[in-house]
Amino acid sequence: MTRTNWDVIVIGAGAAGENAADRAVQGGLSTVIIESELVGGECSYWACMPSKALIRSGLALRAAKSVGGAREAVTGGLDVAAVFARRDKFTSNWKDDGQVSWLESAGIDLLRGRGRLTGEKAVRVTAADGSSLEITANHAVVVSTGSAALLPDIPGLAEARPWTSREATSAPSAPDSLLIIGGGVVGTEMATAYASFGTRVTLVTRGGLLGALEPFAGELVATGLEALGVTILSGVSPTLTRRSDDDVVVLELDDGSEVSASELLVATGRTPVTGDIGLDSIGLTPGDWIQVDDTMRASGFDWLYAVGDVTHRALLTHQGKYQARACGDVIAARATGAPVHDEAWGAHVATADHAAVPQVTFSDPEVASVGLTAAAAEKAGHRIRVVDYELGQIAGASLHADRYRGRARMVVDESRRVLLGATFVGPDVAELLHAATIAVVGEVAIDRLWHAVPAYPTMSEIWLRLLEEYGRPSA
Repeated sequence: MTRTNWDVIVIGAGAAGENAADRAVQGGLSTVIIESELVGGECSYWACMPSKALIRSGLALRAAKSVGGAREAVTGGLDVAAVFARRDKFTSNWKDDGQVSWLESAGIDLLRGRGRLTGEKAVRVTAADGSSLEITANHAVVVSTGSAALLPDIPGLAEARPWTSREATSAPSAPDSLLIIGGGVVGTEMATAYASFGTRVTLVTRGGLLGALEPFAGELVATGLEALGVTILSGVSPTLTRRSDDDVVVLELDDGSEVSASELLVATGRTPVTGDIGLDSIGLTPGDWIQVDDTMRASGFDWLYAVGDVTHRALLTHQGKYQARACGDVIAARATGAPVHDEAWGAHVATADHAAVPQVTFSDPEVASVGLTAAAAEKAGHRIRVVDYELGQIAGASLHADRYRGRARMVVDESRRVLLGATFVGPDVAELLHAATIAVVGEVAIDRLWHAVPAYPTMSEIWLRLLEEYGRPSA
């Protein structure tokens, strides 16, 4: 490609970058996207899609076994090789031909290589063969380089060749044993997947599980993991890591004990991929998250934008795509002189990644949450009331699975009588989440929610039971 100028340059072709580029093109702007790995990014090949593919088969088998009549028909166990083969289909065997074809159909140009800022609206693209191309943007550069696994400073860890989420989701087969450091979403999801394969899993965490969520969520997930055979060591931290002569990973813990396994997965957080993208050339610090406003424009710039994980606002694919849609629209609007903010419906502004973020942890049981937890709401100064209800007590849940176990919580702002947050824990609760998200984002009054009548007998009846626990609507 001999072209060197576009209206918009996007660095990083993950889900967020693709969406920012698409919206810019739809707004009439020429756009190029730069990618050094696979078009489609982390979610398509090493995160959302492969991880959920690895988890789903075990969940489906256990779901069948939880219903009388189906339970008696299940005569075999999980076909682990078939699970991994299904995972490979979802990643297109780590080939991005389909994603590249989509870029072409959307009118987005692609440059393969590493993008590095060199100055205002200027980027150098270095290809795998070492050749480079200097390109410029007329209106904006969007950084969408994502995040990578954060490796803690544990002596011997690097030499022990640990897995990160990438290796865990792309492994060709299941090891006989697996150590996991970290009790967050990645740790609990991968523990769920590999325990389903018959892998002996030991999870090591300084605190409880899923500490950013309501406490009962972590407690119920811990019970579920233990039922799958996972050993959970909480309240301890690794002090040393080593691989033995027979290639076994050994963790020494601060309580003096040791644990070992064939492989070690480190799932202790994320770090921004901004160390070598040229931030220093424009006065920013390499390795930092990029701070942005609600139009996704970087602080102190009129041409630099960032979307997705790199903003550190909400490290979730759906939120990155949401930010990217706003970003692309904003860039197109500013380029043409159109208003950035439409008072009628708030176009071009990303605000739903502050206190209304939906998230599902695909553990067993699932955890679906949106908005603020009770603790976060109190910390923010809200006067709240917390309403809990056991999901197993509603007819829809008892039909869904024999001996269904789960819990729901809504956090109500008592000053305005609207929902601030909701959490559901139990099999297949993910499908309850969007109703809660609409209630939180729309600030639907409790008194109006009484008129959203749930169908009987479905899991959605939980809304009626939560409202009954809360009390009758005001006169």
